[in-house]
Amino acid sequence: MNGMTDVAETGDTSSRRRLPPSERRQQIVEGAVAFFAEVGLDGNTRDLAKRIGVTQSLLFNYFATKDDLIEAVYEKVYLGRLSPDWPERLTDREVPLRRRLLDFYTEYSTLIFQYEWMRIFMFSGLYGAELNRRYLKHLGDVILLPLLGEIEHEASSGVSPVMEDIWNLHGGIVYIGIRQHIYRTPCPDDPSEAISRAIDRFLLSFGISPCP
Repeated sequence: MNGMTDVAETGDTSSRRRLPPSERRQQIVEGAVAFFAEVGLDGNTRDLAKRIGVTQSLLFNYFATKDDLIEAVYEKVYLGRLSPDWPERLTDREVPLRRRLLDFYTEYSTLIFQYEWMRIFMFSGLYGAELNRRYLKHLGDVILLPLLGEIEHEASSGVSPVMEDIWNLHGGIVYIGIRQHIYRTPCPDDPSEAISRAIDRFLLSFGISPCP
């Protein structure tokens, strides 16, 4: 990087733009998110640089390797969308459990039912990258495991919930977004009713009243 600014060289000197390093890095990451969502993680950096309007050498001034760039995409698309207060809110027993679940999945679905999130997640698995496995482990540890404790606390059906039950609820809700952005099949414009019904069925299966 060249001090306070850099130059994006596209071959046309009239189109060169100077940007502060922080803005250029953000431009590259945002361009990479859109690019990898469209073509997959095996897309090459030469095509990415051309798409963004920079030279490949400039791109590598900011990210030493393609894996470093993919890591930045992971931070932006996945970790950057997890609200830090969700674990606390999900375990706040002053709020009815159904309300906590509904609030979480309403917010979470709004953040992940997006073209880039869904497609990069799927491409990551096909590419063999660690992104989705790391994300799912983080999600399980930070969100779903505490949620399991809350279900265990209120369950009254005589059937003890296990982690697989939580994953089934979570996966069923996420599948609404998969249908929309991966399979391109009809799905509700507003998923809130489907989410609410899934949560109510889940709670009832453990003897937990869905009523507030």
